[in-house]
Amino acid sequence: MKAIIAESYGDADVLRYTDQPDPKVAPDSVLIRVKAAGVNPVDWKIVGGYLDPIMHAHFPLIPGWDVAGVVEAVGVDATEFEVGDEVMGYVRKDEVQHGTFAELVAAPVRTLARKPAALSWQQAAGLPLAGLTAQQSLDRAEAGKGDTVLVHAAAGGVGSLAVQIAVARGARVIGTASERNHDFLRSLGAEPVTYGDGLAERVRSLAPEGVDVALDFVGGGVVEVSQELLKDRSRVVSITDGEVKAKGGHMVWVRPDAAGLAALGELADAGQLTVHIDAVLPLAETAQAFRRSQEGRTRGKIVLEVS
Repeated sequence: MKAIIAESYGDADVLRYTDQPDPKVAPDSVLIRVKAAGVNPVDWKIVGGYLDPIMHAHFPLIPGWDVAGVVEAVGVDATEFEVGDEVMGYVRKDEVQHGTFAELVAAPVRTLARKPAALSWQQAAGLPLAGLTAQQSLDRAEAGKGDTVLVHAAAGGVGSLAVQIAVARGARVIGTASERNHDFLRSLGAEPVTYGDGLAERVRSLAPEGVDVALDFVGGGVVEVSQELLKDRSRVVSITDGEVKAKGGHMVWVRPDAAGLAALGELADAGQLTVHIDAVLPLAETAQAFRRSQEGRTRGKIVLEVS
């Protein structure tokens, strides 16, 4: 099979488009013929060695955790799916080596759900990691109907999905973004505000009594700003601030969750959730996808088209 590999830690220049052995299929896994694979910041961070303190990596390393494709074979105890099923998944394993930036990937069934009919292959590939991150962040803050939710970096891959999930739950959403993304946020159901100096005052002009929940998908001190605005300082969740728990909030490191992913698919098929695609690149141009992600200006998701 064709696959992207890194033979050592490094920047995007270490990536190579090569032939690799087809993956073996464990009893509780299925083999997926990959149609598309989502690119996330964690992918270039893994290749860069930033996660080495917490995850074992083995080389050559195929990066990638997001996938959408067709089941080509099933393990002896993988009863949840059949050959020909269309699936999507957040295929994070305990160690890093056999990722999704390849023509074939073996995925444990605990990481998969059926692809929603309402989404294209590219959209389905962009949903799992970012969608589950958004969903689990909202769950951790117990965000629901009637809450006012402040979403930082609301136009990004995770933020744009968090906006839609929160709106589907009956929440009011205020989202931070650059002015060029304000109309995009309005289209998702959020009230946009510009990030940067004076953010607290701009949010208070929309919500004079403060907000109920704040989600930090950007870092850079927004936890402290959020706590100035929160009615309950503990209802802040961050995926970037390693000190958020010490500040009284919550940290989320997204977990694979087949049931949660299926629920996101149901929202998509109900017309309440879509995935905005910023760019689609061929698998061979993964290095360019990494560089684009590293710029930090993505609206929605970057996706690799595989087959």
